[in-house]
Amino acid sequence: MAIHKDLLGGPPPTHLPDDPEPRELLANGTAPADVAAKYPTSSLAWAQLADEAFERGSVVESYAYARTGYHRGLDALRRSGWKGHGPVPWEHEPNRGFLRALHALARAAQSIGEQEEYERCAGFLRDSSETAAKTLG
Repeated sequence: MAIHKDLLGGPPPTHLPDDPEPRELLANGTAPADVAAKYPTSSLAWAQLADEAFERGSVVESYAYARTGYHRGLDALRRSGWKGHGPVPWEHEPNRGFLRALHALARAAQSIGEQEEYERCAGFLRDSSETAAKTLG
């Protein structure tokens, strides 16, 4: 992995440690609820639960799952040296669970009319990873 120095003096990108077990279980069709129960710190499992709930029209449930994944991701980011701002690259696969949870939280907040939270989360997603914001919509 190449390490890039920000010539403008900004914080370096944060790369969460890889935790392949939850990702592999989800990829192999294990129910996200089962993965979240076994790996409750997995933002990816919570993000998938949020997506499933949103798709079936359970927006408040989606919001709750997304918020859980978001907070689990914030905890992981802080443990990885993140200081509250700076890049969280989508290109680093272990970051995607947090970024997906953040996107799901923004989407659910917008759906229930929580405009301030939507704008905060959407801005946070763009600031963390422009690629994630474009990829996730």
